[in-house]
Amino acid sequence: MVILDQTRLPGETAFVVLRGLEDAANAIRVMQVRGAPLIGATAAYGVALALQEGRPLEDALTALAATRPTAVNLHWALKRMRLVLENSALATRRDLAWNEARAIAREDEAANAAIGQHGLPLLQAIAARKGRINAMTHCNAGWLATVANGTALAPIYAAQDAGLDVHVWVSETRPRNQGHLTAWELEQAGIPHTLIADNAAGLLLMQGKVDCVIVGADRIAANGDTANKIGTYLKALAAREHGVPFYVAAPVSTIDFACPDGAHIPIEERAAEEVGAGDTPVANPAFDVTPAGLISGVITERGIITASNLRSVMP
Repeated sequence: MVILDQTRLPGETAFVVLRGLEDAANAIRVMQVRGAPLIGATAAYGVALALQEGRPLEDALTALAATRPTAVNLHWALKRMRLVLENSALATRRDLAWNEARAIAREDEAANAAIGQHGLPLLQAIAARKGRINAMTHCNAGWLATVANGTALAPIYAAQDAGLDVHVWVSETRPRNQGHLTAWELEQAGIPHTLIADNAAGLLLMQGKVDCVIVGADRIAANGDTANKIGTYLKALAAREHGVPFYVAAPVSTIDFACPDGAHIPIEERAAEEVGAGDTPVANPAFDVTPAGLISGVITERGIITASNLRSVMP
């Protein structure tokens, strides 16, 4: 299995071959692959790689589950692999694993394309009023974070395909600077964009230079509270203060119906070295939680829903 090493973007395009379970787990852990949907798909392929090298199914599921705590798609994909494989005959288990991993990848591609089409009318309405759309996003939720099409960027790509004049304010998203990946994606697609420091977002929202905010999600609780990359909550607060709609774009697999609210979402604490503060004590939470009341709608492959009716798309 070959992946694009996202830790080396945007400066270098490099690919890595995943040959077994340890390679797949490491790729998720060190963020060579990142973004909730892509983490889930990679974990599914990681199970297939583990079985191919003769590892027990339970070892694979346990090792991959321990890589990242917040992205629910990881655990969703592993649960799905378990259901398909645990009672299967050993002679057919490897083939079943590869087939199910491919199915998860295909479904993610289709879901994200549908997210783009459901989000497009929101941008068309802005274009009808203002001519040009000025959207803001945070972190990277484009095709790099998924199997294809992206989540938060899917409506942006759909708007470009529809011939709309769209510009994106790209928050750099420290400390991992994943906004630079969004800027790289948009440059490849020829979509006008402007990279901003994270703390510039509030001023732009105050000045009326933003028509909507669209972000991805790593986990959506049953009540609509949403975990996304650290800094998302502050943008949601500023958007609410200045009357700018704030949307979350995510496949239904990102909704964790077993998690009652945001207080129960595990927040990953990453290494102090990412912040680079020398001997100074560092807190480095990777995610924050945006309360459901700040979210104008959740754009899913089944349509735009609100926090109050998430269960309408419950599998």
